[in-house]
Amino acid sequence: MLTSPLKEAILAWVTAEQIDWAVYRTLMQSWVEQAYDGSGANPIHGLEDGTLAPAEFERLLAAELCTVDGGEVDCTGLLSRMFQAFQPVEEMYDALRAARRAGVPTALLSNSWGNEYPRELFAELFDAVVISGEVGLRKPDERIFRHTVGLLGLEPAECVFIDDIEHNIRAAEALGIVGLHHTDPAVTVARLEDMLGLPLTS
Repeated sequence: MLTSPLKEAILAWVTAEQIDWAVYRTLMQSWVEQAYDGSGANPIHGLEDGTLAPAEFERLLAAELCTVDGGEVDCTGLLSRMFQAFQPVEEMYDALRAARRAGVPTALLSNSWGNEYPRELFAELFDAVVISGEVGLRKPDERIFRHTVGLLGLEPAECVFIDDIEHNIRAAEALGIVGLHHTDPAVTVARLEDMLGLPLTS
């Protein structure tokens, strides 16, 4: 929600490196479904909860991919190249700052893919930061939601959870957290303003 959509970044990488999009899409659809259907560990699950090293994930992913002309994909630095096109969504950052100025506690709850975070901004933006690979848990595990809510000193029903994955939203709602499915920054900010009764845009 704080960065440009994942698909945009991935498409930029696929285009730049001439990755076979059909191969990538089929593989990732399978891995994502496995990561969320409760059938057990898989590369995405392991990467997100920290049990699989990013370098090993890169090796596994590169071994399954190919370029459009059938060539191999370099595994070294693969995750960094995949996410290189990510850009901050300033509208969401501005809304976070406005909420915090108004006294609303905020937290970052992120399933990490071994990517870098703008940690120099954390103190300004968040009262708590929970990154999956650092706590050994991942969304949609209810324990990571409870951990985050506890760090804020709030009850689940006092919290709003924003995410672009419906499975994570449903998991949060099962604990009594208010879920907000993110599809568009302007829509998300407007809904937050209604929920909080606060202006979040200048």
